[in-house]
Order: sequence, then C-alpha cells, then structure tokens
Amino acid sequence: MCEWLEVISRVNMSVLVRFAPSPTGFLHVGNIRIALVNWLFAKAIGGSFLLRIDDTDTKRSELRYVEQIKEDLSWLGLVWDDIKFQSKRMDRYDECKDFLIKSRRLYPCYETKEELEVRKKLLLKSKKPPIYDRAALRLAENEVKKLEQEGRRPHWRFFIDHSEKIVLKDEIKGDVIFDPSKISDPILIREDGSMTYIFASVIDDIDFNITHIIRGEDHLSGSAIHANLFKALGAAQMPNFAHIPLMRSKYGEISKRYGSIFGIKSLRESGISAKAIINLLAKLGTCDEVNYSYGVKDLISQFSFKKFSQSCVLYDEDELTKLNEKVMHNMPYKEALILMKDFDFDISEEIWEAAKSNISNIRDILLWKRICQEKLMPKILDIEYTMGVSEILPEEPWDSNTWQELLSKTKKLFNKKGKELFLPIRLALTGVDDGPELQKLLPLIGRKRCYERLRGNES
Repeated sequence: MCEWLEVISRVNMSVLVRFAPSPTGFLHVGNIRIALVNWLFAKAIGGSFLLRIDDTDTKRSELRYVEQIKEDLSWLGLVWDDIKFQSKRMDRYDECKDFLIKSRRLYPCYETKEELEVRKKLLLKSKKPPIYDRAALRLAENEVKKLEQEGRRPHWRFFIDHSEKIVLKDEIKGDVIFDPSKISDPILIREDGSMTYIFASVIDDIDFNITHIIRGEDHLSGSAIHANLFKALGAAQMPNFAHIPLMRSKYGEISKRYGSIFGIKSLRESGISAKAIINLLAKLGTCDEVNYSYGVKDLISQFSFKKFSQSCVLYDEDELTKLNEKVMHNMPYKEALILMKDFDFDISEEIWEAAKSNISNIRDILLWKRICQEKLMPKILDIEYTMGVSEILPEEPWDSNTWQELLSKTKKLFNKKGKELFLPIRLALTGVDDGPELQKLLPLIGRKRCYERLRGNES
C-alpha cells in the first residue's frame, strides 16, 4: 500500500469518486485532467470511479455528446465502475426541494435580473461585497401577492447558515475555512423551475455516498455552499475535497470553444495517442517529471495529492506533440496496431519497425507505407549519377547489409562523398531528404522500385 495513504482520513470507508461532465459539448484536456486525477486516486486506494452525466439542461444536452464522452473515456482507459444520469432523478430533486422549503432553508425571491444587477452595482460602487441582502424574506404577504399578480415567478435561494464557520477538509490545500456571512445565498431553483448545478450535484453526492470530491480550484468557493447544503439535507458525513490548481494554455482559458485545439476527439483524430495524453495530464502540476514510458500501473502507484503544487499550470500542445513523438518511437508493433484501427491502417510490422523512429504521430506512418509499397514520383538532383547507381544495384534477396554493399560500390565508381554521395540516392528513392536509414528501407522498397526511381521513373 502506498505510504501517502496516511493522509486519507477515511481509510476504513469504501472510497467513491465521481466525474460529472455535462453532455453539451465534447470533452477537452481540462475535463480529462479532472477525470484522470479522480480515476488515479480511486484506483490507488482501491476505490471506485463513478461517471455521472449531468444532463438536466435538456435544451443543450445531446445524446451524441453522451456517447462521445463514454467513447473518449474508454479510449483513454478511464473505465467507470458505474454510470448515473441526472435526468432520471428529477423526482428525487423535487423531493429535496420540498424538504428544504418546509425546513425554511429554501425561500422564494421575486427580483428580476435587472433589479439584482442594479443592486450589485450599487454595492460594488460603495465598496461592499455583492452579497444578497435577503430582502425577499422581509416581504409581507400582500407584497408577495402583488408581485405574483404582476406575473412574476419566484426563483429560490438557499439560506446559508451564518452560525458557524465552514471548514473543508482539502487533500491539497489542507483545512480551508470560510466565513459564511460573506457568502451570498445562492439560487438553487430558477424562475422556470430548472435547478442549478449545485443543488442536483449535492443531492447526488449524498445519495451515491461520494467520499471525495476532486475538481478544479475554481470550484473552491462553491464548495463552501456545498458544505452548508450537505448539512441542510441531513448528510451523515461530509465528503473530503481536493481542489486541483487550474490548467491554462497560451490562449488563456481551456474550454469547449477551442475544441479543435484541446478536444480529446480532435487530438485522437490528429494521431495523438492516449498514452501521451494520459502521461502528460497525470504529471502536469506535480513535482514528477513527464515521462513517455509510464503505463497505467505506474501512474497509479506514483499518484499522491502531496505532489500537487498550489500554482496554476500551463498546458502546452507542443509539449504533448513532443511527448507523443517519444511514445511513437518506443511503441511496440502490437500497441501500434491498436492505434491504427482508428484510421483503418494496414501497416506491416517491418515498415513500422523501420519508420517509427521518424514519426510524430500514428498518421505519419502512412507516408512510409507509400514510399515502400506504392507509386512515387522521385526527386532527381543528378540523373546521370542516379541512373549509374541503378546499374549497379545488387541482385535480390536484399537485407540490412544491402545498402552498405551498394554504397561501397558507388564510392569506388563515382568518387563522391558526404551529401553528394547519398542525398541524390535518398531523394530518388524516397522523395524526402530525411527519414529512416536506407539500410532499413531498401529491402522494403525492393530492387524493381529502386531501379525505376533511380532512373527518374514513377515506380
């Protein structure tokens, strides 16, 4: 068992964490980093990982996004132990709403958005915190009746308990203390009857016995509200929290708006491997170095909240590209076959082993398949020279020694050296000025193609 487990305050409980994406768009690297940390923590301590689909926004939630979320997580190896859908729990949320109303922790408010905005500006102008003043609680019965006759429908605010400070047990930040009097009563139910994220989330966390809530530090202030709501709903025990420092990019915020840059689906389609994504995101913001060679078991055994920094971390897509390149260079053929299925590739093991050290992502291997097996218009620098080389090609069968044999003959006959010796041959045979060693490529291209290309013909 890992030595860092002494920091977990509930070692005798069955650990359960959750990842709760909204199916209103595709997952991006920011989402996956949170999912990955939850998953690694759960697996490191022998716990379970719940996938909760937050699909209460019926106007924006789409089934295609649900399916893509599941596909992305599966592709990355983040397999869930159970899955829940918030849209199937509406009766339960209504039940909790009624309970909070009866216990006077949820109260109706009739201010319009415009009125609330004016109050907020006045408070800020007076250099006061923009906290709701609970004016709705001071309305007389006839005033409420008048507002309703005007057609106003209430939104419902949660009454924050100011009697004691809120203390969160945070695995990264330690104990975080909030003064509840400085927290504005949040809206849990909107005018149209729809609920905000906080309400349904806390109910689910209680009902599903979530032991640890792990998310970005931008949710820290919201967690103080969650803590108050847990008590109001009669939770037997508060979950532990872990607020991870945010991840940003050179463009600023990482969001669904930049799907082509940060989206998991887009990265997969571009040829980036799951292994590179997982290895980078698992180590960003920790004291560990990023390493291309870590497998899932390594990442689980190395996981510790103690390793996380308190500072915002930078996600650099160039770093991911370079890491993916290292993954490709060291990838066994069996693993490569799995990646190739995404693109319906049919690449032989011989081509893979010859060319993998010269590719950045899985799609690049297609170039070397074409060079070895398909027609190619050669690039000719010196036709007399390359035609001369074509006449001294060794007879087949060819092997890894054929290139040295040909090179030795060429040096003697043409009195060339350095680039003048090999570059015209490489360009004629491959069409590019760098790549795998010709001793590896010649047997794969074959004598007939080499002969035609050296003579300037399309092979």
